[in-house]
Amino acid sequence: MAQDNNRLGLFLMIGFCVLAPASDALVKILGDGIPLLQVVIARFITQLLLVRRNLWTSRHDTWMRADRIGYVILRSVLHLVAISFFFLSLRYLPLADAIAIAYVLPFLILGVGWMTGDRASPLSLGLCLLGFIGTLMVVQPSFAEVGWPALLPLVVAVLFTGFMFITRKISKHIDPIDLQAANGVCAMAILLPIAAFGSALDLPLLTMVPVTGFEFSALLGLGILGTLAHLSMTWALRYASAPTVAPVQYLEIPFGALYGLVLFSELPNGIAVVGIIVTVTAGLLIVRFTKTSA
Repeated sequence: MAQDNNRLGLFLMIGFCVLAPASDALVKILGDGIPLLQVVIARFITQLLLVRRNLWTSRHDTWMRADRIGYVILRSVLHLVAISFFFLSLRYLPLADAIAIAYVLPFLILGVGWMTGDRASPLSLGLCLLGFIGTLMVVQPSFAEVGWPALLPLVVAVLFTGFMFITRKISKHIDPIDLQAANGVCAMAILLPIAAFGSALDLPLLTMVPVTGFEFSALLGLGILGTLAHLSMTWALRYASAPTVAPVQYLEIPFGALYGLVLFSELPNGIAVVGIIVTVTAGLLIVRFTKTSA
């Protein structure tokens, strides 16, 4: 069983914050040209191919045990549905907006942590609040303007709260790469029948279409970056609790804003720039003042 190491967990979560919005940016670049189901399948089939070797080793027994398989399957379903909803939201919302709306996530995680006894320190709670204030300054999503798609990242936040707590529960007993392999198997077991159903009924979001060389590269890239991002998150939760690493996730917002600026010319206003600075400062202070556990 891995020993807690909060600082290592925090740095691994920062890695997630860099990689995850890069993967999301590729989803947004693809736009509406590729059906949603095809994008999600590309994400998970790439993951499965990257870690397939772990399916054929004796280590698969670690996640197929009767007392763990239920958690592994539930974790995979939460992950799959959350990613699908977030990818869908990117078809309607700017990248930074979608990420910012989803960042009720740290509050949900800290709230559940207080109820389950896996609690963050008062300093982390305060810095989390500071990060949230920074979030509001980065982008100011208006439900009146974007309509129902603004609710999708909120659903993603709820799903990822469950995903992170389950990951924390089982990641100390199952190697993160083994968890990703199991996740890929469960996802494809769900997605392939849906693809067959969608093709039979010719449903636009659930069909498969030919892709260009660029689109293939983008699909491959988002799968690789997404897999590496969630490996970083899983390793982070192997070494630190969800409430400990939750406030650092705010750093995903400035990275998302940066990718949005470079790739889509989504230029933050002056208040948003201040918000980015506040958010980054809060994340760095958490890393600075969190002591490494033995």
